[in-house]
Amino acid sequence: MDRHQVTQKIISAKVRKQLSWAQVAKHIGQSKEWTTAAMLGQMTLTAKQAAVTQELFDLSDEETLWLQIVPYKGSLPTVVPTDPLIYRWYEIVSVYGSTIKELIHEEFGDGIMSAIDFKMDIQRQPDPNGDRVNVVLSGKFLPYKTY
Repeated sequence: MDRHQVTQKIISAKVRKQLSWAQVAKHIGQSKEWTTAAMLGQMTLTAKQAAVTQELFDLSDEETLWLQIVPYKGSLPTVVPTDPLIYRWYEIVSVYGSTIKELIHEEFGDGIMSAIDFKMDIQRQPDPNGDRVNVVLSGKFLPYKTY
């Protein structure tokens, strides 16, 4: 048994029970974005969150313990993603990454945007020319320190 196997069991149960990630998030008590990342094996659950997940997805006690262990983060199977939707994010970073970096440094100085102190919001934005995907990424700015 490992975390990847638990993730596969969660996904299978989600499909079998016809649940949405938003429904799962309501049970867990977190955002749909964080909950989805957690269910896909990228976040550590508290004992309470793991207990809710155990009941929701019919997990064993051992599987539930795996949810509470800090996971190996990074879920892409290849360096360059092959899934078309994920590849477009790779393309966005390839094309606009240097622009994003330049503008963040100009506004904040030398540092990084945290992926630890981080929030994400994904919403559908109706548009007469075809609905749009609205993604907001919000990370704390962490300046490099001198020493």
